[in-house]
Amino acid sequence: MISAVPKKDRSRPFTEAGVWHAFGEGWRPLWSGFRENGFSVEWHDFESKTPVDLAESFHPDSVEICLNLEGEAEFSTAGKKQALPPASAAFYSHGRQSLSAHRLPHQRHQFITIEIARDFLKRHIGKSHAGLHPQIRPVLERKKNSTAISETRKLTAEQQRMIPTLRNSPSPLAGRRIWFESKVLELMSEFFFVPAEREFFCERQKRVTQERVQKAIELLSSNLAEPPDLIELGRRVGCSPFYLSRTFSQELGMTIPQYLRQLRMARAAELLRSGKFNVTETALEVGYSSLSHFSQAFCQTMGCCPNIYPLLKRPPQSTAKK
Repeated sequence: MISAVPKKDRSRPFTEAGVWHAFGEGWRPLWSGFRENGFSVEWHDFESKTPVDLAESFHPDSVEICLNLEGEAEFSTAGKKQALPPASAAFYSHGRQSLSAHRLPHQRHQFITIEIARDFLKRHIGKSHAGLHPQIRPVLERKKNSTAISETRKLTAEQQRMIPTLRNSPSPLAGRRIWFESKVLELMSEFFFVPAEREFFCERQKRVTQERVQKAIELLSSNLAEPPDLIELGRRVGCSPFYLSRTFSQELGMTIPQYLRQLRMARAAELLRSGKFNVTETALEVGYSSLSHFSQAFCQTMGCCPNIYPLLKRPPQSTAKK
């Protein structure tokens, strides 16, 4: 059960570490350079018997993007309420007005937050506000109505693919700031600008393809032990198995079996890290009946054998303070 979080001391520099302290391993900074670099990236994975108040974790004068995998959240400000269901995303800005945010109880919550400082926004967006989302302009101009909540959108296939990559950055430590900054800028371009209203045929085809791939990912993720085969996937997303296989590879840069293995290994790593599952139990949980095949796949994906994975220290993170 999560204990109450003490109120912030306004006389001290802002830090959200105290808010997440009670969550222990449920909060993991992936890049923690908000003060120095203007952004931070964090992974959250926890359960709570009571509603969790997240408002105290928001940096003043900032915008936060949430990529929500599991669990539901509710936001409100100035009479506007917005729900954030699983497999969706939104952004919210914290200005002079209050912003309320809660995670609902009796659910598992998994999500990534990308916190972006106003100065970082201003530096990269500049003076050209053409096509800018209407909720970003007040933040740049420091207007009174800069506290706002965006519309909710479904996670795209690209964002689904980005989440495990953010959690396990492939970049060497020396280049990690640049790598994370590139991902933050990519998400800014997707969330902070409004697309043209007219949709051309090729754009519609691309959107439909992305929606089918997204649906396939959801179907695979929902049952890692016994996922649907290619024929069933095609039937449920509304296209031929051959077409789905080809477009899936084009969208994500890997085949469906390769992506399924990545999902399975990411889940296996979580189970092993929790200490509640041994290697055999983990293998069965993610759909492997052969322990040798599971160990081989885990070693190829994670770089070590599953029996020693829980004993390894996490890869070094940024030493920058929040």
